[in-house]
Amino acid sequence: MIAKADRSSLALEKFAASNPQLLDEIKDLSPTEQQQQIQWAFDDQAEDQGIEPWELTLELIANSPEELKAMRLEVHQEVAQTLGMSWEEYCSFNEIEP
Repeated sequence: MIAKADRSSLALEKFAASNPQLLDEIKDLSPTEQQQQIQWAFDDQAEDQGIEPWELTLELIANSPEELKAMRLEVHQEVAQTLGMSWEEYCSFNEIEP
């Protein structure tokens, strides 16, 4: 599985590579401005799909449906822990099948 620290940058790279028109539109901007535009387009894509950016990140970087499921569960477990909820309670509340 891909390290958590690398997930976002890898997803943005894949997103940018799959959107050559966007890259062409922003080619004359500074590198910082290009990164901002890519991030905004990425966030807009997630919103258009009705998902959170973290979910789009996982969809873009997962190598298999099994890996995607495992990474999603990992994120949900972290959220449950942060909220101080038991895993079972969190799954029930969010209709997640562990």
